[in-house]
Amino acid sequence: MSEKYNVCLDIGGTKILGAIFNEKKEIVYRLKKKTKELGDDTSNVEKVIISVVEDMINESGIKKKDIKAIGAGAPGVIDQDAGVILFSPNLPWENYDIRSSIEKKFDIPFYIGNDVNVGVLGEYKYGVAKGYKNVVGFFVGTGMGGGLILDGKLFTGNKHKAAEYGHMVLDPEGPLCGCGQRGCLEAFSSKKGMSAYILQQTQRGRKNMLSDTIENGVFKSKNLKKAMAAGDPVTMEAVDRACHYLAIASGNMINTISPDIIVYGGGVMEAVGDEFMEKILAEVDRYCMPSIRNTVKLKKAALGDDSNIYGALAMIEDAKK
Repeated sequence: MSEKYNVCLDIGGTKILGAIFNEKKEIVYRLKKKTKELGDDTSNVEKVIISVVEDMINESGIKKKDIKAIGAGAPGVIDQDAGVILFSPNLPWENYDIRSSIEKKFDIPFYIGNDVNVGVLGEYKYGVAKGYKNVVGFFVGTGMGGGLILDGKLFTGNKHKAAEYGHMVLDPEGPLCGCGQRGCLEAFSSKKGMSAYILQQTQRGRKNMLSDTIENGVFKSKNLKKAMAAGDPVTMEAVDRACHYLAIASGNMINTISPDIIVYGGGVMEAVGDEFMEKILAEVDRYCMPSIRNTVKLKKAALGDDSNIYGALAMIEDAKK
């Protein structure tokens, strides 16, 4: 009997990362493609997804009949049971039945979930949160994503809309967030939030290392790392502010959920996670009850950019139980 494989995807606004796993849960092939300028053409993204899967199958030499399933994480509000993307902020999808489209093309079962939910699931099954039953995830990237494991199960709430605690309001008089509220965690601690602060300081005449690198409202994580290493004052103010509000949000989640572990992932944590963790840990005790805090671990994600593809694998395996 030939070996079977699973295809796992991390679908983003700028790129799609793909990986093929064998039965030992080892990655045997990888591929990355840019989604480029998508405009409002839903089929364009679908074509890129299809081309990634086709190229991985063809280039790896694995036969299509040996692919058991395809799993994916994507940004937005997603009905994981139905495989329908209800809304995606960075992709041109609304009430989009992506499962039917992909399954019609490949005749292979397809599963999809919110990217941060899937990333937290990956850390729970294969990463730093393995062995814990209650997990809170903060994923710090262009925006601020949340994911929640309760009693060993991914919790997505009513209509799969839960764990959007990137939009918990921490200061109602704070900066405007893309969601329309003021003072959300995302408005302080995401790349968007930090970039907005840096541009504000630049407009006040304060020179810094990041203002010229900000494109489409955000800097790249590698540039943040360089500016932090150089001790750029404006950058460090933005980082301190971001970590301060992450500590407050973490304290709120500790008091509310009493998790076993809080996991911090995403592109920012991948680039400068050690520095962020040091600052968060220095403050978080101020914002939660000591009797709850002393049973909670705070850790950086272990899988890095692979959190989502491992989470997609976990989603496939959970669906087949």
